[in-house]
Amino acid sequence: MLRNLVRLLVLPPPGLRCKSTGHLDYSRYPTLQESDIEETFTRGSGPGGQAVNKTSNCVFLRHLPTNITIKCHTHRLASKNRVEARKLLLEKLDAHLNGENSIAAQIKAQEQRKSTERRRRQNKLQELKKNWQDRERTDGD
Repeated sequence: MLRNLVRLLVLPPPGLRCKSTGHLDYSRYPTLQESDIEETFTRGSGPGGQAVNKTSNCVFLRHLPTNITIKCHTHRLASKNRVEARKLLLEKLDAHLNGENSIAAQIKAQEQRKSTERRRRQNKLQELKKNWQDRERTDGD
């Protein structure tokens, strides 16, 4: 029983564990319907030699309502490329439909806020250090 109590005290609540995604609004994130997707498999290109030239594992997805297209050939397996292509299509569709409220834009805004806060703290610390050095020089003379 003591171990459970210690574990509860040491671990933060689930919402606080992942601060970077804790405040993202997923309510407008689109969902894919298979009837809205046209999927074709083509031969990939790039390095890989015979394995790439002979197999059709490059996935080409087209979202019919918006005419957004995705071509994915990051893995050797077509099944992995299908999953990856759908993730990319969802991200692109989210950016197209939601604009500033998309997940990528929200993450970018969070990173910008973190960066400006970090810069503000550094400038404040440098200003305090400079003031302290000026006081030390005048007091020592």
